[in-house]
Amino acid sequence: MKIKSILVSQPAPADKSPYHELAEKHHLKIDFRPFIHVESVPAREIRKERINILDHSAVIFTSKTAINHFFRITEEMRVSVPDSMKYFCVTESVAYYLQKYIVYRKRKIFHGDKSFQNLLDIILKNGKEKFLVPLSDAHNDEIPKLLNKHRIKYTKATLYKTVCSDLSDLKDVFYDILVFFSPTGIRSLLYNFPDFKQNNTKIATFGPTTAQAAKKEGLRIDIQAPNPKAPSMVMALDHYIQIFNKNN
Repeated sequence: MKIKSILVSQPAPADKSPYHELAEKHHLKIDFRPFIHVESVPAREIRKERINILDHSAVIFTSKTAINHFFRITEEMRVSVPDSMKYFCVTESVAYYLQKYIVYRKRKIFHGDKSFQNLLDIILKNGKEKFLVPLSDAHNDEIPKLLNKHRIKYTKATLYKTVCSDLSDLKDVFYDILVFFSPTGIRSLLYNFPDFKQNNTKIATFGPTTAQAAKKEGLRIDIQAPNPKAPSMVMALDHYIQIFNKNN
């Protein structure tokens, strides 16, 4: 049987998304459904950890979500962030997002280029700062390990949690391909459906940690991105479906 349906475990993208082109090209039904969502860690829990924002002279932001929760916490704790605070952002788009909360041109803002390794070079040039690193409870350990390796003074602050969404309404719904972008997405699938049997369902994963999580749970990975021929998930899906549907 040909592949006719895909469920992507993320929020629906904008109208001009490559997924819409993929659906038209292969006559697919593509649905979007977040398997995880973010919940705030309240200020009282931050206080229990004895994290004092004003003890830090710089903040490292790895995502727009981290920015939202940093400024949420400062408001809840009634902390006035000084103009001298420095902001180090993993990408330019994350840096520009700061405009939602501060006057961008009047602050000391630095950004990397797609990878934390690139941002680390900038951080090392400002090694005398004491950094605050807002993260999710399900964060990648790469950042703390690199900061420890280079003896950077920092405090890790868990300001938000990534939790499994309720997917009970999908219990009797079948898709030919399930697409995952994080280990927590895999965890949510099995949390919601502990008796899940893969059978003929194809699993697509993005990134090595997601693939590792899927394999650990005994899932068969049929589509993996990025790869040398397909740097994006859409390209990987396109390549796989083209060959699969031709042979079935």
